[in-house]
Amino acid sequence: MERLDFLVTFLSMKKVTKKAPRAPRSLPSPRLFLQTPYLYPMSFLSIDPQTTPQKDVHQFILGTVAPRPIAFVSTLDENGVPNLAPYSFFNAFSSNPPIVVFSSNRRGSDNTTKDTLHNVRMTGECVINAVNYNIVRQMAVASVDFPSEVSEFEKTGLTPIPSDLVKAFRVKESPAQMECKVKDIITLGEKGGAGHLIICEVVRIHVAEEVLTDRNRIDPDKMDLMGRMGRAFYVRCSGPAIHTIVQEYNPVTIGYDALPEAIRHSPVLTGNDLGKLAGQVTFPSPEELAEVAEADEVKNALQQAHPTEALHYLAKQYLDREEVKKGFAMLLSGVK
Repeated sequence: MERLDFLVTFLSMKKVTKKAPRAPRSLPSPRLFLQTPYLYPMSFLSIDPQTTPQKDVHQFILGTVAPRPIAFVSTLDENGVPNLAPYSFFNAFSSNPPIVVFSSNRRGSDNTTKDTLHNVRMTGECVINAVNYNIVRQMAVASVDFPSEVSEFEKTGLTPIPSDLVKAFRVKESPAQMECKVKDIITLGEKGGAGHLIICEVVRIHVAEEVLTDRNRIDPDKMDLMGRMGRAFYVRCSGPAIHTIVQEYNPVTIGYDALPEAIRHSPVLTGNDLGKLAGQVTFPSPEELAEVAEADEVKNALQQAHPTEALHYLAKQYLDREEVKKGFAMLLSGVK
């Protein structure tokens, strides 16, 4: 209770500086902070895929490898019947040549394969359409196992439009589409749940102008993509879900090991906080350290019953606002 009382006192004390820092975006209350579960794992459930039922292994993998981008794959069968199906075992693997890969897995229920796999084997072509928030419910309809002769375009209400270089249709409502030639199909197994890696070379990309910045780059908020997680969970990749992390690559950053021990073992700072500090190119200058040492809020923190924790809570407010250099200087001012 002593530390709780100290924290309540410190976070509620009146600032005496002439220009107080802005309030942090999401600083928890002292009581809430102390009741929050530990930020790092304390114990683990260990799973052997060889002895665990396939359906359980499937869910653990999907819940761990998340969020995953969604490939909304359009194909044609040998009779020209369109097929449209979503796949979240999907990602980009090369830009030169431009290669994307998705996996069409055998059904766990009866070990059968899907129409998409049949179609790309027959035609060697597909279109991968991006899934944004505006069409995610229609995408979900396309995940139903309709008979092969039924077009998911009709069932979902989505609009097929011609492609430039392949016969498969694009989805008009999708904000971006990639026309692809299938370079290879790798079979990973013969049992239910086994994947078939469909390796695609992108031969044409279409991006809606409405989602582009004035520099012809995709704006993630305008793109508003959806990602797949475990079970029935999805994530909407826009707004507060988007974070910017700018990391220096050259010159080399100082690294975690160069931080003073009192900072590395702080009871207040999180791994993300330490990562911000480790990602700095240089330590604060003597002038920056001297300026911080004279700040009233730093002096007040150092006069508390637990000065190290008080100073670290103060510095964390600056780290949360991305004022890393100043927060770093505050932390160093308390290192003896």
